[in-house]
Amino acid sequence: MSKAITINPANGETENVYERIDILEAKEKTALAGEVYTSWKQTSFAERSKLMYALADLFDADKEEYARLATIEMGKTIVQARKEIEKCAWICRFYADNSESFLAKEIVNTEATRSYVTFQPMGVILAVMPWNFPFYQVIRFAAPAIMAGNTSVLKHASNVQGSAFALEDAFVKAGFPEGVFTNLNISAGKVKDLIEDKNIVAVTLTGSDPAGRSVAAIAGANLKKTVLELGGSDAYIILDDADLDTAAELAMLGRLQNNGQTCIAAKRFIVPEPVYDKFLEIFTNKMRNAKMGDPMDEITFYGPMARFDLRDELHQQVLTTVSQGARLVIGGEMPEGNGAYYPATILADVKPGMEAFDNELFGPVASVIRARDESEAIALANNSRFGLGSGVITSDKERGEKVALQLEAGSSFVNKLVASDPRLPFGGIKNSGYGRELSGYGIREFVNIKSIWVD
Repeated sequence: MSKAITINPANGETENVYERIDILEAKEKTALAGEVYTSWKQTSFAERSKLMYALADLFDADKEEYARLATIEMGKTIVQARKEIEKCAWICRFYADNSESFLAKEIVNTEATRSYVTFQPMGVILAVMPWNFPFYQVIRFAAPAIMAGNTSVLKHASNVQGSAFALEDAFVKAGFPEGVFTNLNISAGKVKDLIEDKNIVAVTLTGSDPAGRSVAAIAGANLKKTVLELGGSDAYIILDDADLDTAAELAMLGRLQNNGQTCIAAKRFIVPEPVYDKFLEIFTNKMRNAKMGDPMDEITFYGPMARFDLRDELHQQVLTTVSQGARLVIGGEMPEGNGAYYPATILADVKPGMEAFDNELFGPVASVIRARDESEAIALANNSRFGLGSGVITSDKERGEKVALQLEAGSSFVNKLVASDPRLPFGGIKNSGYGRELSGYGIREFVNIKSIWVD
């Protein structure tokens, strides 16, 4: 039987080895989730909320333990790992407070004696989740799905199985019945069999667009709903009236947060000709001065990439982009020593057709793109197969809002980095996926929107 191995990316040492379960055991656990669903869907919102609050309290109480686990497994800095756990608690409380109102029946005036729309749970939801936010990505789907009355099974990334089991344990400690939330430590090759299982009614995936295509095809063949949050190559337009120091600071934060491994992180910086060189100069200094190092060190700004193969792939993308005519400003060299570290890197004069323009670079690498004016900047931003997040940096908020409305993405933020917030819907368009998570829109993705007519 295969194993899931956790390798600490900061030093290359093996931390843990987890025995995978076979597909038969995975289906047995999924069947239990289906059995539990029949009773869980009957529980009141008050009861579900009480348990979700208990889960939030656990995240608060055990924050250091969970944060340390995330840092060891995928290399995010301990400071950012704590914030991830805090966000999990926030989401749990948000849905504990708001799910009942989000799913309240809607009266519709017709000639019937009584007609309305109700929102009922569907069954067992399968989540296929990535490693970059090992706790938050899971809670983002699980809190609303479970508050809606569904049960869930998780296929987490192999390199964060410790986090996956910790989450399963947290649900049990909070008092949720066994089977409401279950971790299935199976290999990626068994996902197809799981999607096809009769107990699974829908699938949500966060990951790459090839993974999304594969899951969507299998689910579609089985007439099962999917929500997909896929990759992004988010464009940020630095308008010619922007405070360039502020813009460069945001650009640096956007590129190095979570060690550059965030779907909605700023990746392509599009700058009009008049301020291009000055922005690049300031941005370069900020990227150069950011401290790379041990993610357990409180003063480290960014740590290693999550896996060595991911670092190798990123480096090849940098080399390819340079060979296509981009200018390497800083970084772009493999550091010596242990750990999957990659330096803050800037590629300038990036153009359509180059690797760094057309595809997602998932690591601490920034692409700076020259535009003649605002109009061309918008066109360059939209010249992408992705459409997850986008941003505008300007001293004129009204102007920024007008530009943001023209950007083809699921989110457009003015003078702030795109961030997921439980109060707002989150998701993408184009090859960045479909469907929405978070807010009232997110909880309604996995319910039966049912019409009732009483004559």
